[in-house]
Amino acid sequence: MRNPSRWALAGALVLLIAGGAVAASLRVAPEASTRFIADSDGRSIVQHGFNTASSAKSTPDGLPLFTEDDLAREQADMGTNFVRFLISWRAVEPEKGVIDQGYLDEVEERVQWYADRGYDVMLDMHQDLWGAAITPSGDWGNGAPEWATFTDGLPVNTGDMWELVYLEPGTIRAFDQFWNTTGEHPELAEHYADAWGAVAERFAGNDAVVAYDLMNEPYGGTLQGVAFESGPLTQLYQRTTDAIREADPDTWVCVEPQAFGFNWGLPSALGAIDDPREGDPRVAFCPHLYPLPMDLGDGFAGDSKGLVQGTVAQWRSNVLRTAEVLGQGRGAVPVILGEFGLDTTRDGAGEYVKLVYETADAAGMGVVYWSRDDGSWGPYESDGTPRNLVGWLDRPYPREVDGLVSWTSSADGMRFEVRDGGAAVVYLPPTSFTSQPKVSGAEVRSWDPASGLLTLDVTGDAEVTVAR
Repeated sequence: MRNPSRWALAGALVLLIAGGAVAASLRVAPEASTRFIADSDGRSIVQHGFNTASSAKSTPDGLPLFTEDDLAREQADMGTNFVRFLISWRAVEPEKGVIDQGYLDEVEERVQWYADRGYDVMLDMHQDLWGAAITPSGDWGNGAPEWATFTDGLPVNTGDMWELVYLEPGTIRAFDQFWNTTGEHPELAEHYADAWGAVAERFAGNDAVVAYDLMNEPYGGTLQGVAFESGPLTQLYQRTTDAIREADPDTWVCVEPQAFGFNWGLPSALGAIDDPREGDPRVAFCPHLYPLPMDLGDGFAGDSKGLVQGTVAQWRSNVLRTAEVLGQGRGAVPVILGEFGLDTTRDGAGEYVKLVYETADAAGMGVVYWSRDDGSWGPYESDGTPRNLVGWLDRPYPREVDGLVSWTSSADGMRFEVRDGGAAVVYLPPTSFTSQPKVSGAEVRSWDPASGLLTLDVTGDAEVTVAR
């Protein structure tokens, strides 16, 4: 049975966050994004991978409990090609003004694991509930360093629903100090941008690192909705982008909307970012999706199923609208679904996962699942036993394609459209594609049944079909 108090709280939050943005949802949304982040060879990337990993939030060194062997198994089991790799401000700048180069060395080593296997990497500056110092025990928040945490002695009470800790006075004050709503700590945002500048200096020119996710699930404290997104959040993204570009002119910057509200299907008021790099701007939109009924514990069944389906449809429209705004008249910017996930033991979990991937395919989005941790949200049990998610995520998809426009995927193959095509690499699950697939619209260059990688040559404008 649903907790009525939680639903009442959720309703109040929705009304608060929607603010003046409701009218924006009435505009017609584009059908799909047709611009994509490219790899070092200039081919469009369709992101298929995991957030790695939630465990990084609580380890002393800020690194995930994840090995090179774990990565090799993931690639063999699910054909992944992308990772949203969690880093944190507390690890990058553990002392005020001091960048921990040893930590960046460790991150760089792990990036190389991915590079050696042909992956592309997005570095994600992760936070939840600001930082561990919001409570004396350090068991709740993560991301920000202790020296940057100012709760002014206000209380932070915890319970059985972590999202509610965002509404505690001390948590709110910590965010207000960062956004300088209080007028007391303008230096915090400057340090945050400089920390990103140090990360960019380290990874500029690293072909495996294609994107920087500037802040995980931003929260405005006492500022919410339009006032927060169009004001301090947009300003921080601009400041951070400028700092990154001083060191790295090429890597994409990814921006997220306010999490409360947008993750549930509401519109965003995020403003456009002016990329100072020469040539085309490299700004992408990387929102998350957690429909409210499921965020509160329901499955994809019963009364909740229709609500979730409606949420996913509205979320898709709002994502594409925001991508158009960020494009500043040049068309929608690339979109990556940076997080979605669920307890896969819930009713209808497999059907929900299928819905999200099909929605993302049709809208031109890559997908990064949350998360690469053991247990009911992840692909493996703690003893290494594969879980249901492995089969659900081992699906055909176009990995890297010159001139990609759109694609659809099914268990039996895929179809994709290109303009002024060239090379294309697609993934087909080896367990179901045991012999060379049938191809129309392109010439087969190579087929590796062990890895599931099919390499094609595509000439000009074409519609390519790959089937068993």
